[in-house]
Amino acid sequence: MYKDLKQECYEANMQLNALNLVVYTFGNVSAVDRKNGVFAIKPSGVPYEDLKPEDIVIVDFDNNIIEGNMRPSSDTKTHAYLYKNWPNIGGVAHTHATYSVAWAQSLRDIPIFGTTHADHLTSDIPCAAPMSDALIEGNYEHNTGIQILNCFKEKNLSYEEVEMILIGNHGPFAWGKNAAKAVYNSKVLEVVAEMAHLTLLINPNAPRLKDSLIKKHYERKHGKDSYYGQ
Repeated sequence: MYKDLKQECYEANMQLNALNLVVYTFGNVSAVDRKNGVFAIKPSGVPYEDLKPEDIVIVDFDNNIIEGNMRPSSDTKTHAYLYKNWPNIGGVAHTHATYSVAWAQSLRDIPIFGTTHADHLTSDIPCAAPMSDALIEGNYEHNTGIQILNCFKEKNLSYEEVEMILIGNHGPFAWGKNAAKAVYNSKVLEVVAEMAHLTLLINPNAPRLKDSLIKKHYERKHGKDSYYGQ
């Protein structure tokens, strides 16, 4: 029943590894089936070179295992919370990519310095504040989802426009219309994080990209009169 969903999830996880966004068994991608109220996610702690499509675990939005013989990713509850609260996403990815994690550990939003950043979003990439002790001691992975939604509410951001976030002291999450787009956004986040780091090394006082260029580059790809691509 879930063969195609498992295959989609498997391919996205393998792409995460191919793009050098994960270390050892860290990181995961999930793919959702809205019609059946379930999602597919990587099993916990399985090396990518050993992963097979049939290993992928099917879970519902309440974190019940529907199909699979392995334990799902330890981040499953975060994915489930995002799917429950954001109805228009089809895939979620979490990585431990170096530059993205470095910005998360620095507790800094990634400033929008250039047009590569503006091609994908019009705001700084948000960094959620470190989790409170009360949330850490509670249902940690579920509460990471709460942490993400709270950050978007506080910064007045739309999850459909800003498809990525840094979790303070932890690392990045990204999402999109499907699992492949979540991986794509994870790679974009990592590249922008590296570019921003190098920009500040070269010029610690580098200015934020001016609004006219932000608007131009975002709208030529995503606006109603967009003309980028075929």
